[in-house]
Amino acid sequence: MAADWYAGNARDLPWRAAGVTPWGVLVSEIMLQQTPVARVLPAWRDWMARWPTPAALAADPPGEAIRAWGRLGYPRRALRLHECAVVMAARFGGSVPSDVEELLALPGIGGYTARAVAVFAYRQRHPVVDTNVRRVVARALTGAPAAGPTTTARDLAVVESLLPEEPERAALVSVALMELGALICVARNPRCGDCPLAAACALRVSTTLTVPVGSSGPAARGLSRRTGQPGPAAHPGRTAPARRTQRYAGTDRQVRGLLLAVLRDSTEPVPRVRLDAVWPAAEQRRRALAGLVADGLVHDLGHDRFALPG
Repeated sequence: MAADWYAGNARDLPWRAAGVTPWGVLVSEIMLQQTPVARVLPAWRDWMARWPTPAALAADPPGEAIRAWGRLGYPRRALRLHECAVVMAARFGGSVPSDVEELLALPGIGGYTARAVAVFAYRQRHPVVDTNVRRVVARALTGAPAAGPTTTARDLAVVESLLPEEPERAALVSVALMELGALICVARNPRCGDCPLAAACALRVSTTLTVPVGSSGPAARGLSRRTGQPGPAAHPGRTAPARRTQRYAGTDRQVRGLLLAVLRDSTEPVPRVRLDAVWPAAEQRRRALAGLVADGLVHDLGHDRFALPG
């Protein structure tokens, strides 16, 4: 059901297009970590136009990857991609490996990303479990409004049990579950009326049986009388947690971004005095700069001069 729904409702994303290389899939997966799709789209296109293969990126200095990363956030991801490209150029003939264990051996590649590349690029059968998939499965199978904060071995086993045996079909189901969580079975105000799993969804069925549409009183707050979908009070004590907005203004992360912006815009070493001008709090500025140097995102050239890594 999910796969059929996906065929007619999936977003037209360039890294899903026919003919996209495994490198394009890997780049998309790294960029999409903690970054919305709308911001990734232009960055992915620019990146792939400039570096269509791992070897092309490996031939450039890592500072160019950081420069091209722009304001996607968490720029260490750019360094990891460059390090991956260098390893792939040296050990895998410039190709993205297809084996999950070999993918896990690449710099900065964790279990989710390794399985995602194996599934979406090479059409293998592995459980690909992110926040969206955990939420869909938790609601549909157990009736829980929200899933756990991290992916567990049990999550992987449950999702794997749902996959068809045929690898191509399993890959399609994997991306369909992910898309359902992103577009329909969202954390707040899910669009249950549009969900292909609604008739068998444990959460929707349990709330519908418990609170008939049109009923009144405190219990009815668990069900939307307009749509019949579960509301935030459908299961007292098990409601979906409110999303916390992370503070950004005034944080070290903001200062790091301001410092990096100066360095990205310069093709020459930048004197400390120019960096001092971006933030008034001297101690916080020094701490942010030291963190960038420690993370390998900035090189201290001595004599109060700094640059992106060459």
